[in-house]
Amino acid sequence: MDQKHPLPPFTLETAQQKIQMAEDAWNSQNPEKVSLAYTLDSEWRNRNLFINGREEIVKFLTEKWQKELDYKLKKEYWAHTENRIAVRFEYEYRNKEGKWFRAYGNENWEFDENGFMKKRYASINDLEINESDRYL
Repeated sequence: MDQKHPLPPFTLETAQQKIQMAEDAWNSQNPEKVSLAYTLDSEWRNRNLFINGREEIVKFLTEKWQKELDYKLKKEYWAHTENRIAVRFEYEYRNKEGKWFRAYGNENWEFDENGFMKKRYASINDLEINESDRYL
């Protein structure tokens, strides 16, 4: 059986490892790589979208990174329990017109016993910024 270490129940250290792994994967901008951290039937709420399963995750992320150029993400530990982790995040990107944005938000993650994320709920707000205001 496949496993995605570290496994729950999480400690502070293993929760932080899981967060760093997620940050690294998302910053790769490789939808297939990112999708492998999730269960085959993973459930997402991303802003106003509901996404189910790895195939939809890959499709969503492919489209996202075609529109969000020069994407750079930072995730930060917020809290954890046995099989759940909460993070605060921010990322910056520019659109095809050259305008820069910073997105802020929170994510709540729930993992199965094999360390794959089965639920991801993201609340996100965007703010247009000047290129000179970038810090990621």
